[in-house]
Amino acid sequence: MEAVYTFTPGDAPVLVTLPHAGQLLPQGFKERMTEHGATLPDTDWYMETLYDVAQGLGIGVLRANYSRYVVDLNRGADDGVLYPGRPSTGLVPHLTFSGLPIYQDGHIPDEQEVAERTRVFWQPYHAQIEQELTRLKTKWGWAVLWDGHSIASKIPRLFEGVLPDLNFGTNMGAACAPDLAQALVAHASTLPHYTHVLDGRFKGGYTTRHYGRPDQQVHAVQLELAQTTYLESEEKPWLLNSSKVELLKQALTQFLQCALAFRA
Repeated sequence: MEAVYTFTPGDAPVLVTLPHAGQLLPQGFKERMTEHGATLPDTDWYMETLYDVAQGLGIGVLRANYSRYVVDLNRGADDGVLYPGRPSTGLVPHLTFSGLPIYQDGHIPDEQEVAERTRVFWQPYHAQIEQELTRLKTKWGWAVLWDGHSIASKIPRLFEGVLPDLNFGTNMGAACAPDLAQALVAHASTLPHYTHVLDGRFKGGYTTRHYGRPDQQVHAVQLELAQTTYLESEEKPWLLNSSKVELLKQALTQFLQCALAFRA
């Protein structure tokens, strides 16, 4: 089996995590999937490309290598509900965001398989986050976890209307210091090409909510990008638009610089 994640360490007090960028599937997994599910439509496409700017800033990047359909690394191991009253995508999802089945009839994983996937894929990824945040906090006295995501701008089953381009999540301010959130929003307000919101539809998943501990000088922010900000189309084959990518990389660099400039 290939590595669960790819980790490129950095010396700066910021860690970028990319939990939904992976596209690998365990052996025999694809044969159990529907034709649609096997296209992995809910992948956060090209996150490693967009966030390659982090290395030049001295920021470490942790990228999941396996698909979120294997196990969703941005959900708690207890599969707790993040957004009460809305459809839950789950720790081990059975449906795509659009509501279509991921598995063929009779092939949905049982509790034992879910527990095993959690042990093999979820636990090592989160152990690495804990270890790296501890290292950064020990070195600097504070740390910021930046959880990078993207999603189609229109998914009627999950949310109404069209998402803003930049969706910052801080668990309604509980996951990071107000100064950091305000700095990010203030900078987003200067970018004429993008719309933005703070703690709108996406308030941060498990990663943001679990690791964001401002009282312990560890801060967490989720940025959910609308995929219109960098793709030609939000449908298969999900091709990059090079001019959009360059513009977005500039914005991401500036946001990460805001995080680096922050002092707890």
